[in-house]
Amino acid sequence: MRKPPSHALDDLSISDLRELVLELLGEVAALKQIVADQRDEIARLKGGSGRPSVKPSKPSGMEQASERKASSDVGKRRGRGKKKLSRVSVEDRVVKAEVPAGSRFKGYENFVVQDLIIQPAAVRFRRERWVTPDGRTVVAPLPDGIDTHFGPQLRRFVLSQYHQGQVTVARLVTLLDAIGIEISKRQVVRLLIDGQQRFVAEAREILRTGLETAAWLTVDDTGARHKAVNGSCTQIGNDRFAWFGTTGSKSRLNFLELLRVGHGDYAINAEALAYMRGRALSGPVIRLLAEAGDKHFCDHAAWQAHLDRLGISVLKASPDPVTVATEGALWGSIKAHGLLPDTVIVSDDAGQFNVGQHGLCWIHAERLVHRLDTFTEQNRAIQQRQRSLIWRFYDALKAYRRDPGPKRRAALRARFDRIFRRCTGFVTLDRLLARLHANKADLLMVLDRPEIPLHTNGSENDIRAVVTKRKISGGTRSDAGRHCRDTFLSLMKTCAKLGVSFWDYLGDRLGIIGGQAVPSLPQLVRTRCATP
Repeated sequence: MRKPPSHALDDLSISDLRELVLELLGEVAALKQIVADQRDEIARLKGGSGRPSVKPSKPSGMEQASERKASSDVGKRRGRGKKKLSRVSVEDRVVKAEVPAGSRFKGYENFVVQDLIIQPAAVRFRRERWVTPDGRTVVAPLPDGIDTHFGPQLRRFVLSQYHQGQVTVARLVTLLDAIGIEISKRQVVRLLIDGQQRFVAEAREILRTGLETAAWLTVDDTGARHKAVNGSCTQIGNDRFAWFGTTGSKSRLNFLELLRVGHGDYAINAEALAYMRGRALSGPVIRLLAEAGDKHFCDHAAWQAHLDRLGISVLKASPDPVTVATEGALWGSIKAHGLLPDTVIVSDDAGQFNVGQHGLCWIHAERLVHRLDTFTEQNRAIQQRQRSLIWRFYDALKAYRRDPGPKRRAALRARFDRIFRRCTGFVTLDRLLARLHANKADLLMVLDRPEIPLHTNGSENDIRAVVTKRKISGGTRSDAGRHCRDTFLSLMKTCAKLGVSFWDYLGDRLGIIGGQAVPSLPQLVRTRCATP
């Protein structure tokens, strides 16, 4: 590198400054390479293999390895059998054959062909207009299901393609134009978000029913953009329903707000006070809230005014008294409305989901060991040995779920301690095992509640639809658009879990004549959740 100029940098020309910067960048790159080489040399001297190659981590495969193998018919290919068209009426057409004279008729040979007819249609309703003797004008009403210039069949097609088919608005406009429908992008957007209050209400009722009746829930969240701002979409559900809600935060306060299902009140009751004690809120603050005359608050403004009167808002402590007290009041409201009566919430160990009876996902717990960085063969051998112990324990937990018992429960608790209290000599792994052992109660919740799942794979599968929609369409621009996206995703996933065709569901709710009748989804969820 040449000697830096003795005069001030301000006096240098643009070309001299550019040359100096390039030389400095070259020297920095050379120094970085020297540091990297020295790090590799130190690792080799310690018995390692130099710089590790960074590759995408594969799934551990613990769940698949523990699946029960079929005892028979393994490797045998089953025939497809005859295709049955249960939802389509089959039209019979006789095809004549040219045969020579004297041939004998032997019946028919069936050949079923499925087809789809898509063609534009326009109807002009000529509504009678009358003038009554008193001067009033009477116009004949439109038929049921007709409230816009686009019919229910077109509305069903647009909703199904956008939400279930993941087709963008621009491509929908192109497709409809190619079919022969005269429609603009703005009109397609209106079909997607205008007048959907009944769908929003049904999705909200699905969540409320699920929180009232479900024995367990799994939860997950992922990023979502709204009005060009990063937010979060939370999934709540089980094997009977799914619900999605997009908000600007992923805090525990936000999660508790979602669990209220539209209720806006706050309550101080036994459950709220127990929650505050569990979150280490100071005793004097809890006594203030317990001894105050007011116990129920209609909205956030009334609750905040109550905190101000008690002097809690000005307190500075850790944990924050206002935050913990508000979380407790939200939890009290949830319990007061009969939600989550004895429900276990299974999560991936994200802190915001740790409320009430809580269980942890074993797939995420084992993934921490699976993804642990190892730099020596000895450490890798220790890691694989520990993973083998966890895999066998996971298989034992699945067997326990099929046949629970008190003796097996006690044996599994003792076995858990032996596995996660091991001193392996691999310091990083030992620290991780101690962290997992601290979550013993949540990881072994299945021993007390064998009906709950051992993982959150259901929620992860559900929330992939949000990730796909985010990649295809980006974010939402209006509150109505956000509500409709979450609503129809909730309805679509719930229909799939209940074995209901989303196409038939849309047809029934939009009043299409001759369609398949679909009962209330919340009622179906209530019935299925009550059935083991």
